[in-house]
Amino acid sequence: MTPVDEGPSVCLDVGSTWTKAALVRSDGALAGFAEHPTTAGDVLAGMDAAVRAVSAAGPSGTGVEPELLACSSAGGGLRLAVIGSDRLTTTEAGHRVACSAGAHVVHVHAGPLEPADVRMLRSTRPGVVLLLGGADGDDPAGLLHNAGRLARARIRTPIVLAGNAAAQEDALALLRATGRTVVPCDNVLPRRGELAPEPARAALAVLYQRHALGGRGPAVAPRFRRLVRVATPDAVGHAASALARICDARVLLVDVGCATTDVHSASRADVRRTVEGDLGVRAAAGGVLVEGQAEGVVDPVEADLLGPTVTRMASEVGLVPRDPGSAAEDRRIAALASVIAVRRHLRVHRDAGRDVELVVLSGGVFRQRDRSGGLGAVVATLRTDPVLAPALRDAPVVVDADFAVVPAGLLAARGRTTAAESLLRDHLLG
Repeated sequence: MTPVDEGPSVCLDVGSTWTKAALVRSDGALAGFAEHPTTAGDVLAGMDAAVRAVSAAGPSGTGVEPELLACSSAGGGLRLAVIGSDRLTTTEAGHRVACSAGAHVVHVHAGPLEPADVRMLRSTRPGVVLLLGGADGDDPAGLLHNAGRLARARIRTPIVLAGNAAAQEDALALLRATGRTVVPCDNVLPRRGELAPEPARAALAVLYQRHALGGRGPAVAPRFRRLVRVATPDAVGHAASALARICDARVLLVDVGCATTDVHSASRADVRRTVEGDLGVRAAAGGVLVEGQAEGVVDPVEADLLGPTVTRMASEVGLVPRDPGSAAEDRRIAALASVIAVRRHLRVHRDAGRDVELVVLSGGVFRQRDRSGGLGAVVATLRTDPVLAPALRDAPVVVDADFAVVPAGLLAARGRTTAAESLLRDHLLG
């Protein structure tokens, strides 16, 4: 990217719960920080409030209007509905496809869709529908029936079609005949007893990129699209690349949000990313507890103890810890989300755990001023995890307490590499 003239910037990260703003000088120095709840219905109101607050917090009398650089993950995790032939296989296939693609399963239907089933499907407000339909060579009647029902239903969300290969073209024709947005891909169930989620997962990851930006609605969307061109995971990925260049090392960066957790492994050669739509410290806190037990990192006693906290986190997404105990619970959920997300990342990208020389923890939970030393427990949770220990045991862990990662990523995406690297050196690497 061609470098641009450098000046001060307001770097804005519109999250599903909080909108964060940093004022960054032309040399990469942080001059101010502010945050505001992300406003439901009109995301621009929260953006404007955060920009006003950070501008007021910064130095006055410079005479230079800062450039606004913005990214968003306001859409949260992508809500996935799965339709297939038998419940057990459909449920497992949906989970495997959603995993690491920014989605979480909100509805599963097995068998022929009837009008009542379509109404139930609509009530779950899916962001995308995954349509399955038996192994290759099975009777295609079920898949074609369900494709016809969806074609006639008042459901306008994209459909990932990943069913019986013999019926793929006919199902696609049925759906597209009524103007549905369809992404066809290879069958998730190519043979009985075999799951092949990768093609559908890749399709879902592309749809998540569009969804993550948020800013829906006829009045909001045009201005939002002009202001926000980058999804937050993309900005974080740019920061991970910059860190890999600075350190000349493989970097593992974990960004824990309220509704999603993404992991980036970066070297000078490439960046690899996974996004978990069921792991977070507010809206997706329930997924952390469920998956923590499935992964064996949460025992039944801790699950019982954390249950009421997780319920409150999921229902009060704007909750801010007011006491040391609540802050410690936040950090514990963030630590568990980090472990599960990194485990999943290493399963998808098997070579990403080799030669890791730096681990970075980012996200609002890590900006809490930690006077108790509790962040050490988060680091220890990662280091001592039996699955992650071989990859992470000797790598230093740094915490993005100053909100440097996203602004640096936005600057890097804009071609301001000098300012981005200076920001990371001063506020992350020390």
